[in-house]
Amino acid sequence: MPPDSFVPRPKQAEVLAYTGGKMGVSAVPGSGKTETLSRLAAQLIAGGGLDGHQEVLVVTLVNSAVDNFYRRVSNLVKTRGLLPHAGYRVRTLHGLSHDIVRERPALVGLSDKFEIVDERSADEILSDAAAAWLRSHPYALEHFLDPALEASKLDWVRRDPLLGQVKEIALAFTRMAKDRQLTPEKLRGQLDELINPFPLAEMGWAIYTDYQRALAYRGAVDFDDLIRLALLAVQSDEKLLARLRDRWPFILEDEAQDSSRLQEQILRLLTGPDGNWVRVGDPNQAIYETFTTASPDYLRDFLEQEGVARRELPNSGRSTESIICLANYLVTWSRAEHPVRAVRDALSPPPILPVPAGDTQPNPPDDPASIYLMGNKFTPDGEVRAVVESLARWLPEHPDSTVAVLTPRNQRGFDVVDALRQRGLEVVDSLLRSSTSTRKAAGALANVLHHLADPTASQR
Repeated sequence: MPPDSFVPRPKQAEVLAYTGGKMGVSAVPGSGKTETLSRLAAQLIAGGGLDGHQEVLVVTLVNSAVDNFYRRVSNLVKTRGLLPHAGYRVRTLHGLSHDIVRERPALVGLSDKFEIVDERSADEILSDAAAAWLRSHPYALEHFLDPALEASKLDWVRRDPLLGQVKEIALAFTRMAKDRQLTPEKLRGQLDELINPFPLAEMGWAIYTDYQRALAYRGAVDFDDLIRLALLAVQSDEKLLARLRDRWPFILEDEAQDSSRLQEQILRLLTGPDGNWVRVGDPNQAIYETFTTASPDYLRDFLEQEGVARRELPNSGRSTESIICLANYLVTWSRAEHPVRAVRDALSPPPILPVPAGDTQPNPPDDPASIYLMGNKFTPDGEVRAVVESLARWLPEHPDSTVAVLTPRNQRGFDVVDALRQRGLEVVDSLLRSSTSTRKAAGALANVLHHLADPTASQR
């Protein structure tokens, strides 16, 4: 195996100096976060502080990141002359929750043969529950509709868009209820104590109740249940909690900006008051808070807590200095001058810095002229035409380069693709054309193949 040529940047070295306790790391995009965390895991494994049954637990966001961490840590451990599959475990929060619940399913009211419904099945069950509620209460939401709607338009709204809205509200309601550990029974009691009626809350409760009843009929739980029940298990059984704390004396949390309330509670319990917990993330890149109960505030609050060593990974070689300056200006402007004061704390330091001189991954050569802010006001069609004309000029001048076009929604992407093809420009639109279910199926097949290729892998 070739020798390790990695030379940590000064700020990476500060993180890698960690030996124990609680540490929070605010990492900007392109700062080498994954590499640094992987090397920290390998250091802890090779440091001699683990007994034979103990593991460093790495918790990350998605399955692809699990595979990435596993490969990196495996290779790093191997270079130290150790077994590549021992001394660590890499899990998503759902995978970790499944591990915990499987320890004692009866403790949380499940049979040993309980099933987990995938997101597609859960979506179908929720859709059925939402449709059933709407059929039973066809006029319950009339006062939320525009009274100026014509009769034909109103009928169309009731048939199609309204069902989508009901389902969307029910999904958010169900996730929030589970994040707050509120069963339908507990929630019913709280709603009954209210003086004034809340029609949307009543609707959410009814659909949530039917959804949970359908899961129970199947002897199944969904992913949100897994997390809730994992927390319940470690809260209810001190011996189980002690055993898990002993098994995982070090917890390294990746993408902590997308941590949820339940995730933080589970990891805080597993760590204990005097345990070892490292949380790494970028509070300015919180994606999941827009459609889950995750929030970057959990990481921000952790960084400010007494007893937490605060570190930063501010250096990034991903972009030119002009792009870095523009990104930093957006943060500064939003915190000081954004016209909506309520969102001025949405973004936070540290600012992005270029990498130090002599770095093995230097920033690209700067080109301030490559950043162009267009102040024109376009119609939707006019904007598409402007983008296509710009690409038609740029591509022939850069035959060995590619360019990405980002759109706010799929339909807008289809419009751009059609316009580009009409101009005879080659387009790759696989990310637009594949559905969410297709991508999930491909991911599941990839996981199966990874397992068949390496059945002993410690993240499986």
